[in-house]
Order: sequence, then C-alpha cells, then structure tokens
Amino acid sequence: MLYEIQDTVNGYGADILPEIHEHYTIQHKIAEKGFWIYDFALPVLVLNALYSGKGENLKRWLDMSSMKQFTTLDTHDGIGIVDVKDLMTDEEIEETKEAMFTKGANVKKIYNTVAYNNLDIYQVNCTYYSALGNNDKAYLLARAIQFFAPGIPQVYYVGMLAGENDIKLMEATKNGRDINRHYYSKEEIKENFKNRKIVNDIRDLMKFRNTNPAFGLDGECITEVNDNELIITRKYGKHTAILKANLKTHDFTIVE
Repeated sequence: MLYEIQDTVNGYGADILPEIHEHYTIQHKIAEKGFWIYDFALPVLVLNALYSGKGENLKRWLDMSSMKQFTTLDTHDGIGIVDVKDLMTDEEIEETKEAMFTKGANVKKIYNTVAYNNLDIYQVNCTYYSALGNNDKAYLLARAIQFFAPGIPQVYYVGMLAGENDIKLMEATKNGRDINRHYYSKEEIKENFKNRKIVNDIRDLMKFRNTNPAFGLDGECITEVNDNELIITRKYGKHTAILKANLKTHDFTIVE
C-alpha cells in the first residue's frame, strides 16, 4: 500500500510520511523500505533520562535510530507510551508514567479518564514543558537532545512556546487532549518572544540546528554515556557539533 501511495505522489515531487503508533520494529521495517518515519519513542525516552539521570536507554535508541525520520517530543495529542515498548522495561515505563504525574506540573491521572472523554491508555495528556515541571533548564536540554538526535526535528507550536498545561481550556471542553492545545493570540505570541528567555533559547537552538552543516542526514550520530553524562556528536564531512549534557543537573554545552 505504501508503494502505491508513493507512486501516486511521485509525479508531484512529494514524499509520504506514514504516521504509525506501534512497536518500534514496525517503524524500522518501514524505514528499511526507504520511507520516512516518525520517531514517537524519543519523547518518553528523553523524559526517562531527565527524570532518572540515566541515559543508557536513550543512548541505545539513538544508536539504532534512522536518519530518515522526523523526531518529536510533543504533538497535538498526548505523550505516547506504546511506542517505547521493549525499549524500556515495563517497570521503567510505569515509573516514567508515574513521574509525569508526580514531577509534572498540574497534570493529574483523572485527565486521562472518561471524565475528560479519554480512555486512551497509550498516552498521557500533558504538554512536554509541564511534564518537566515547567522547568526551563530541563526543557531546553530536552530540545537540545531532540535537535542532536538522528533525523529532522519537528516542534509542535505549543512546544515552541514552552506552553504550560491549559487547564482552563480542558475544563471548558472536557477533552483531555485540549490540555496541550492552547489557542494563542498574536499578542500572547509576541509577549512570549519578548519576555521569556526559554522561548528565545529554543529559537536560537533551532537556528543553530538549521544552519550547522554537521547535521547532514548522510553524516554520523555518535553517542556516549558516562554516569550522568550524555554526549552526542554529529559529524558530516569535516564539520562536527557536540552536545555534552548532565542528565541529573540538566546543564549542557554545545561545542562546534
């Protein structure tokens, strides 16, 4: 079926990007056939690393990830859980889910129940920023990891503006997913860029990622983990960019 769809759009100079929430091996099989894929496992693996200060699971995933993919930390839906099956133990997955409720900001288990028109056990309704406790330092590191990961980073508009959980909207609609669908006015957007350092820091990271040739998709992504330290090196030809991050303190540096 994917080949048929690709044949249909070839005449328009377009590629297809299948959106599938499934076991990671399904995504890899699609990538092996030459199609673009989404990396929906990265969000929970990054949360796990930043909650625990341990990067082994994340490193293992980055080492096996395809360059022909779009990475995400957040989307218009919740934070997906099913995508990390067998990339973390069941115990680690459950601990990470629980940490979203205990370390996250204003997120409760009831938001994922029938009371909010949601019985989806495969995701947690929360903005990524609030999943990290509305902590600028942790959130900026999460984005840095995403931008250094194999593939092309995709940033949801609420994530670009480091949006907090919109409890008011969710209560008005009784739709759990609306917690991550804040309606920004033009004035709000201007205010965010004017007065919030985290929003401008994310924009600066985007500019760095989009202009540095080390991130060529035909290049390399090399990862190291030492205790709480994660190092990601991107190489393309003579160009190199290195992210050195402390997963416990959330401090990081970028070296060219």
